[in-house]
Amino acid sequence: MNGGKGFTEWTNVTKAKPLFENHYQPHLPSDLGFYDLRLEEARMAQELLAKQYGIYGFCYYHYWFNGKRLMHEPIDRKLKNPKEDLPFMLCWANENWTRRWDGNEHEVLIEQKYSVQDDEDHIDFLLPIFKDPRYIKVNNKPVIVIYKPNVFPNIQETLKCWRERAKEAGLELYICHMVSLIKKIGIS
Repeated sequence: MNGGKGFTEWTNVTKAKPLFENHYQPHLPSDLGFYDLRLEEARMAQELLAKQYGIYGFCYYHYWFNGKRLMHEPIDRKLKNPKEDLPFMLCWANENWTRRWDGNEHEVLIEQKYSVQDDEDHIDFLLPIFKDPRYIKVNNKPVIVIYKPNVFPNIQETLKCWRERAKEAGLELYICHMVSLIKKIGIS
C-alpha cells in the first residue's frame, strides 16, 4: 500500500546509510530478524521477548478512515488467537495517511475525515475489542489513546458519543491522547 507492492518498513531500514563516522547504519534486526507481524510465530516471539524483559503489554496503532482500516492484520489475528495472551490496547492514529516515510508528508493517500456517523460507527467497532479480557484497563476502564485530538472539528462531541455508547455497552472508557515532547520543548 504505502510504497507499492512488497513495501514494508524493513524496505527503508535496509536503505539507511551512515551519515557520519561510526554511525551504525543500517541497523539491522537480530533476534527476530525481518519479522512479519501477520505471522503467529512472529507475534508469539515478540510477546515472549516482552515478557522476558518485564513489558506488561503492547499498544497497537489503529488506523481507521471512515470504516476503512489499514495495517490491521496483526491485531485481528491476535484477537482470534487465545495463545497470544500479552495484554494490549489501541492508539487511534487519527491523521491523514501520507507518504511521510519518504519525505512527501503533503502527499495525502487517505484523508482522515470526521463526522457524527463515523464517531458512532467507530465506537461500535471498538466496543467488542474493549471487552476482550486481554485488553488493558485502568480501574476496569478500557484505555484508548487518540493520537491527535487537536485535529478534530469537535473532539468533545466525539468523546461524548464514545462515552455514551460505551455506557450503553456496560463500559466506562479511559481516554488518553499523545503528547509530542519534541514540539513541547522546541526541538525541530
